Amino acid sequence: MTYTSNRFLTVGSLLRPEDLLNYKEQIRQAEDITYPFYNDFDGYKETETAAVKSVIEKQVEVDLPELTDGEYSKALWHTDFVWGLNGARRYIAEQGYFFRDKDSKESTYETRRDIGVDFVDAIDGKNHPFLDHFRRLAELSPDDATLKQCIPSPSHIYGENLVFGKLSDTYYDGKEEQFRQDLAQAYKDFLGEFKQVGGKIVQFDDCLWELFSDDDHPFIDDKEKFEALAQEFIDLNNEVIAFAHDLGLKVYTHNCRGNYDSRNMSDGTYESISHLFLKQLNYDRFYLEWDDERAGSLNALEAFSDRPDTEVVLGLLSSKTDHLDDEERVQSALKEATQYVAKDKLYLSHQCGFASCDNGNQLSHDQQWAKIKQGQKIALDFWGE
Repeated sequence: MTYTSNRFLTVGSLLRPEDLLNYKEQIRQAEDITYPFYNDFDGYKETETAAVKSVIEKQVEVDLPELTDGEYSKALWHTDFVWGLNGARRYIAEQGYFFRDKDSKESTYETRRDIGVDFVDAIDGKNHPFLDHFRRLAELSPDDATLKQCIPSPSHIYGENLVFGKLSDTYYDGKEEQFRQDLAQAYKDFLGEFKQVGGKIVQFDDCLWELFSDDDHPFIDDKEKFEALAQEFIDLNNEVIAFAHDLGLKVYTHNCRGNYDSRNMSDGTYESISHLFLKQLNYDRFYLEWDDERAGSLNALEAFSDRPDTEVVLGLLSSKTDHLDDEERVQSALKEATQYVAKDKLYLSHQCGFASCDNGNQLSHDQQWAKIKQGQKIALDFWGE
């Protein structure tokens, strides 16, 4: 029996096929190439387009209510958008990001190193390559399909560069306020043109909020500085969200604690950041990670008590594992969530995409689609639609 449900959603990214991964591996090792890299590798654009066409057809076949391009145009979930800004340059860094090794907090796992972003001039978001990616998605999708474009949140890009000192020796060295202003404008540039090419839904992947979690060894000990930075994140995001709303766009968000090769980066419960992330950000829909105990109790959803129109997607399933999830646990959590959010405002998903970075998580394509089908069955059983 085939189960479909408009209450089961995907976060965005899906596992890449082998022929596309062959190009991604070449990209990972190459210096002095320019995003989107099509001119640097013969046949790459054609291979990517064929893969996008195939993954759209598969999403339509299994009747997913919202379509993406699988994020096949990206190497990593957030860097590519920044590489596509005018004034930004990609490079291979001396080290990658450090994740926890699988199932261990004690040992570390270094990611790929082609993560560097150098700001060589003032940035802007005009004529961004993601516009062509969205045009391709629209051209290859059914006319009545609901399409979603995923990009990193403004606060994530601002925070990663500011908090971790990545503006040093760039155009913005010592110009933090100008960076913030230019970044906000770059997002507005992009969103304005995104609207013009037919975009309706943009998802800001917003994944630095665990910095402010007081149950995950806070990164910033100075409470005043801590609160000031959190407010900067909120104000920056809400400024761009308001601009998007004025354009008539819907703005979703996704938050997780790291997803790379089936590994995670941090802890931090939603209760500890609900007064910031859940309460104060003006997103239309929140995709939240709740596949294990690191996210804490569902009572964090009380933050939405005065926001009856906000939609909440519970990431109760895992995209990191190669086996199906415990359906009884998921059904129980969905029922509990209705104490805080109206049932008709709730949705179900995996905690993150299956391939936030192009190498993907440690499962097969068949296992990925089996997990998606399981999500659809659970959602149909719970909502009846």
